[in-house]
Amino acid sequence: KAAPGAKGGKDGQKESGLGLAVTREEDFGAWYSQVVVAGELIDYYDISGCYILRPWAYSMWETIKDFMDKEIKKEGVENCYFPLFVSQARLEAEKDHIEDFAPEVAWVTRSGNHDMECPIAVRPTSETVMYPQFANWIRSHRDLPLKLNQWCNVVRWEFKHPTPFIRSREFLWQEGHTAYSNKADADKEVRHILDLYRRVYEELLAVPVIPGVKSEKEKFAGGLYTTTVEAFIPATGRGIQGATSHCLGQNFAKMFHIEYENAKGGRSMVWQNSWGCTTRTIGVAVMVHGDDTGLVLPPRVAPLQVVVVTIPNTKLSQEDSDRLRDTAKGMTAALVAAGVRTKLDDRDNYTPGWKYNHWELKGVPLRCEFGPRDMDAGHCVVVRRDTREKETVKLAHLTVRAAEICEEMQADMLARATEKRNASVATCMTFDGFVEALDDKKMVITPWCETKASEDLVKKMTADATDGGAAKTLCIPLVQPPLAPGTKCFVTGAPATTWVIWGRSY
Repeated sequence: KAAPGAKGGKDGQKESGLGLAVTREEDFGAWYSQVVVAGELIDYYDISGCYILRPWAYSMWETIKDFMDKEIKKEGVENCYFPLFVSQARLEAEKDHIEDFAPEVAWVTRSGNHDMECPIAVRPTSETVMYPQFANWIRSHRDLPLKLNQWCNVVRWEFKHPTPFIRSREFLWQEGHTAYSNKADADKEVRHILDLYRRVYEELLAVPVIPGVKSEKEKFAGGLYTTTVEAFIPATGRGIQGATSHCLGQNFAKMFHIEYENAKGGRSMVWQNSWGCTTRTIGVAVMVHGDDTGLVLPPRVAPLQVVVVTIPNTKLSQEDSDRLRDTAKGMTAALVAAGVRTKLDDRDNYTPGWKYNHWELKGVPLRCEFGPRDMDAGHCVVVRRDTREKETVKLAHLTVRAAEICEEMQADMLARATEKRNASVATCMTFDGFVEALDDKKMVITPWCETKASEDLVKKMTADATDGGAAKTLCIPLVQPPLAPGTKCFVTGAPATTWVIWGRSY
């Protein structure tokens, strides 16, 4: 069997461009596994579920990180760093919290040749690492609000099918942890951060998301409530949690005794939030936008936005060859000076066609083709990665037009993805047609009574009715359609209290 990303594959497989042996439609999972390797985003490691992020992927994460870091600092959030390890006593201080994370916790039990007297856990998240310190630092109402964030890695020893970026045992993220004197301020921040996550997906990654609230069954363990941005992969008919912003209420404050002297001289407990966004963002963008040729990267996060490819001609004189290369270098320098991330590919040991395929596989938004005829005419040919549209651009206008095309492509990618996502939503007023909609690769919005028992019932009924997998609630959307008086829950017949979105999920 060919290695992921290797050209070729089994007999009978359709070869779809440089390095890909299957199409999205033939086998989406195999396509994704190949494209993240062939597109030079990741490489595999000898520990299952752990992946090497290559510079192409890490550059995308840096763009997301830089955007978010700037935005959270506007709100007074400060960066810090807490240890990777957490003691068993701290980790188990909050019962609901540890029960939810227990199957995923990795433990260090041995040091050298000796068993450790007290095993220590590798952080799956940092609430229990950080909050004992909050209790030491917050003594007065003047110490509030406390707003901290750390950019770090966490380890969750997933036993489900590991998938690069989507579900891995170690991943990179930011985790914000804040404390307030009142619930109103905490609630306000939860929504502000949620909108920041929406902007990451929609403004940077051109991926539409649905902001909403998680059900009681699906909320963060130990928290008061969880808000989420939910993405959807039309090719597989599965939802995916994009990022979450939690209001923890005062539960952790009780567990870790985070109390302070209030303005009236009495004692109060803080209200806390935590919020996180991970490298899963990259995988979602790849799944939503990629095609049978390779990656299709939104210009705002693409490590390179333009690649200039020279088209040499063996009949050219040395003087004209030098002039072609020098002009291409000048074009590249001008684009870089204008703030467009650009690279010149003037390698003469590869054909132009090979180079076209190479950069298409890596998803570079624009290719600028430049040959002898273009040089004589004073223009170049700009090719969009997403639509393959070609446009002849005067060299004098290249810097301006390249930036414009990047913005047009960014907007078009979001519009196309939104149209596909919207076409993947069905409405069911009763359970009739619900499973059929799931099997048709759709999310389903229904009226719901918001009980855990009904959610468990839907999970069981869908698991029994089809081989496609059980459904669960993805979110209660913040933007609610009108709910007519007397509307019944689609599965129990009890009075409905809200609209909720169901789906299969990653």
